[in-house]
Amino acid sequence: MMNKNLKLIVWLLVGIVGAYAVAGIALNRGESINALWLITAAVCVYAIAYRFYAAWIAAKVLVIDETRATPAERLDNGRDFIPTNRWVVFGHHFAAIAGPGPLIGPTLAAQFGYLPGTLWILIGAVLGGAVQDMVTLFFSTRRNGRSLGQMARDEIGAVGGTAALVGTFMIMIILIAVLGLVVVNAMKHSPWATSTVAATIPIAMFVGIYMRNIRPGRVLEASMIGVVLLLLSVWGGGWINQHETLRGLFDHDGLPLAYAIIVYGFAAAVLPVWLLLAPRDYLSTFMKLGTIILLAVAIVILQPEIHMPAVTQFIDGTGPIFGGKLFPFVFITVACGAISGFHALIASGTTPKLLMNERNIRMIGYGGMLLESFVAIMAMIAATVLEPGVFFAINSPAGVVGKEAVDAVAKINSWGFAVTVEQMEQLARDMGETTLFARTGGAPSLAVGMASIFGSAFGRHLLALWYHFAIMFEAIFILTTLDAGTRVGRFMLQDMLGNFHKKLGETSYTPSVILTSSIVVAGWGYFLYIGVIDPNGGVNILWPLFGIANQMLAAIALCVATGILVKSGKLKYAWVTALPLLWLVIITTTAAYQKVFSTDIRVGFLAAADDLAAKLYSGVLPPEKAAVAPQLIFNQHLDAYLTLFFVVVLWVVIIDMLRLCLRYLAGRPVRKLSETPHEPSRLVENWVRD
Repeated sequence: MMNKNLKLIVWLLVGIVGAYAVAGIALNRGESINALWLITAAVCVYAIAYRFYAAWIAAKVLVIDETRATPAERLDNGRDFIPTNRWVVFGHHFAAIAGPGPLIGPTLAAQFGYLPGTLWILIGAVLGGAVQDMVTLFFSTRRNGRSLGQMARDEIGAVGGTAALVGTFMIMIILIAVLGLVVVNAMKHSPWATSTVAATIPIAMFVGIYMRNIRPGRVLEASMIGVVLLLLSVWGGGWINQHETLRGLFDHDGLPLAYAIIVYGFAAAVLPVWLLLAPRDYLSTFMKLGTIILLAVAIVILQPEIHMPAVTQFIDGTGPIFGGKLFPFVFITVACGAISGFHALIASGTTPKLLMNERNIRMIGYGGMLLESFVAIMAMIAATVLEPGVFFAINSPAGVVGKEAVDAVAKINSWGFAVTVEQMEQLARDMGETTLFARTGGAPSLAVGMASIFGSAFGRHLLALWYHFAIMFEAIFILTTLDAGTRVGRFMLQDMLGNFHKKLGETSYTPSVILTSSIVVAGWGYFLYIGVIDPNGGVNILWPLFGIANQMLAAIALCVATGILVKSGKLKYAWVTALPLLWLVIITTTAAYQKVFSTDIRVGFLAAADDLAAKLYSGVLPPEKAAVAPQLIFNQHLDAYLTLFFVVVLWVVIIDMLRLCLRYLAGRPVRKLSETPHEPSRLVENWVRD
């Protein structure tokens, strides 16, 4: 009884501290705020949500059964379905879901100030993102690891299911292409990053063979060896960077790197998951978590002040980094740090095929998303501890602030954010770069913020080292999402083809594996190729579509989950997925409408295309921009048409789901639940043979 009362007191204190921290963040105005407030609020909110909300969903809504055999056990084939240690699965799952979103999204959203993005990261993750990941993983596990689109077809109906299948697959292709382009830009002419990322592949394969054939079951032993090799690869990358001969072997333009990533993506989709994908993602998780933990320790030591205002004047849509008002674009920009549809593809792709026991669903699904949300909080802190003038100098494109440093500084100072040319030049020298002006995309400013924190805590003479380490860290963070995404894309395509030819739907049928992997890689590889060879970025124009499509994918996942809950006779619990679904439908539909039809050329795709076409026709464009203008105009139109297509897909799924629910509640016949029959697990401890 006393122990129970002590636990109650502890959780009550956690709740009070968390509420006080959140209130302090939300109500603070005028004065700078310490970064510890953000960390304290995040840790308390996550702890309470995991301990109580996630546990309630697992016990009451999903009714998790740890005695039930999972697909990994029942369908074990040594290639895709393999019962795997829960920590390895957690590492793989986290590495697969934690791509550029939690790093880049919060950094760009800091344009609005630290407050809007931080609040959405906390609220969105515990009520939306983590719920989506957990329920999708559960429902897929109960359906032999079926993909999201196939579950939609099986549970909702042919119309909504087919729309979801096609829509999610096309969204996946766009997402992977953008991920690949970000990786290429991060490693381009960076021998350190390229050599380190390349080294993780043979290291992962060695660890996979070690755990499966050399020392089976010795996870801790293999992990220690892998981590040591990984750290040596980071050190070795720095050594290679200083070596005149070896440096040239890893110093490449974008196109050779793009080809290498395409080959790697195909290998990751085809090879057995135990050989490359799972161990590589598992090991990269150590680097990801190690860096984030080190960053948190540095913040605790330094207790840096947040210099960015709580809310900036750019909430009106005039921001220099991207156009659009606070609503709905802060939600679209933050994206993965709060809720990500891509996670639903992983939770219904590779992860349920590795899950050894249903009791791990809460830790992997809900806990994995909370950890990614914490990464987003770290990214927000790293971006906002920079002086606002420095932040906007790095992230504002030359087309907005001017190509010359003097013009950029004058423009930024006119916004009320102080910065000087000398300050930026010194910062570039400290980071080992020639210039930091107009280094758009979020990654460079995040690296500068991380390097500044690390340097202040562990030695400012190592700023250049910390900066390039952060750039390499971001590249590895993203690449693990690309390889898992490619394999999930293969599963999705196999599910679709299985509706026409049953053999092609078998995940272990080698001809199907080769065929579907080739199609998926060719799809995103084409867009990656176009983006790399285009001197003006090409597919970079698709980046705004990344956020909208990703949130629409989350809405589709929550739509499928809501339909399954209603069909399962759990109408009273359907609000768990229905409420975040309603919010996502509002923000994605609003954002899509504005991105297509807004007359503001910085927001609307069609308006931007028409404006550029008019300038091209009148001959006012400089020759270098006129040469690429037709391609840019095409890409803007492509953005608009894809956005409209995704909106139609989303609403078709929603309407079909509502039709299904109304039929069920009216007592009319609906599709039967496709959940597989219960089989007792032989992997549960103390299991007794009949």
